[in-house]
Amino acid sequence: MIYNFDKQIERRGTGSAKWEWYDDGVLPLWVADMDFRAPEPVIRALHRRVEHGIFGYEFNPKELKTVICERLARLYGWQVQPDEILFLPGIVSALNVACRAFGEPGDGVLMQTPVYPPFLTAPGGYGKTADLAELAVSAGGRLLHYELDDERMAAAITPRTRMFMLCNPHNPVGRVYSRHELERLAETCARHDLVICSDEIHCDLLFDGHCHTPIATLAPEVAARTITLMAPSKTFNIPGLGCGFAIIQNPALMKQMQAAAAGITGHVSNTGFTGALAAYQEGQPWLEAALAYLDGNRRFVTDYVLEHFPGVSLTQPEGTYLSWLDWRQAGLPQRPYEFFLKTARVALNDGALFGKPGEGFLRLNFATPRALLAEALERMRSAWAEAASAAGD
Repeated sequence: MIYNFDKQIERRGTGSAKWEWYDDGVLPLWVADMDFRAPEPVIRALHRRVEHGIFGYEFNPKELKTVICERLARLYGWQVQPDEILFLPGIVSALNVACRAFGEPGDGVLMQTPVYPPFLTAPGGYGKTADLAELAVSAGGRLLHYELDDERMAAAITPRTRMFMLCNPHNPVGRVYSRHELERLAETCARHDLVICSDEIHCDLLFDGHCHTPIATLAPEVAARTITLMAPSKTFNIPGLGCGFAIIQNPALMKQMQAAAAGITGHVSNTGFTGALAAYQEGQPWLEAALAYLDGNRRFVTDYVLEHFPGVSLTQPEGTYLSWLDWRQAGLPQRPYEFFLKTARVALNDGALFGKPGEGFLRLNFATPRALLAEALERMRSAWAEAASAAGD
């Protein structure tokens, strides 16, 4: 089957957060969903479910759990049992449930910045602190590369730190951590007796031969302290269906997560289960085509920035469909987020929302038809050139 990812599908008027948060003339390259039609098997399965016409409460589908277990065994050699899967309506919900489940008010949750904003906000909702360890960053020319910083990790851990929240592949910097890096993280968590909550939602979105390693697969003793969060939502562009899951192989941790979720976390909808099952069973051809297209967009963004934005550095992500751009040396007259929104009519994510190390950065979602991506970048180039010209007058 031929997939047309160049097709521009009108999303305004559909309630799209991505397209309707800003005025009609703004091109949105911000929130992490794709501007691509979902896989046809998913759409067909949803049609069949809707035609049934009854949308009552449902048990967690055994078939979906079986498919997930088979998928994990095939991709990672990871032997997971169906009763080790806990369905949740989304990864943000899961992060908050984990922060509620482990530790007491005043305890700390360790994380690496810059990082996906819900990491930063989740602990505070339960009277806990965000213990921040900044990633190390180096530059090869104008390409940025982020790595673990063991000294900063050690310095951020306090006697009250109870949990480490890992993001892998890392949002926003696009790292796919190596097995050796994950072993270092696991050793640190074991040394300080930390629960690991690992957000691996972007694990299927990989480039340049990078392979994802779930941290729980390192060793049984690592799995015993780990909650792994996954979902088909980013992989197959179905985040609005609201189906995620946690893999928890320690019965005690499972009970704590279930207790923390009880009464406050909604059930996954029957359409969410339907979409997830169809995506995992039949969505692989679509995913392979989407990854090839996304890789082209990833390279397009890198080449465009290096050619047209002197002084701007960026990541070439190993995973995710998110580029991370450093505008601190660009000489913009105001914060980059505000500048491009007002003068170029392009909406990106303000890097400051990802923690202090993100100030002066922008996160760019390149999962959109290439013509739209090119138009947005050209708007940004033109606005920046006009500002530079005005500053020189």
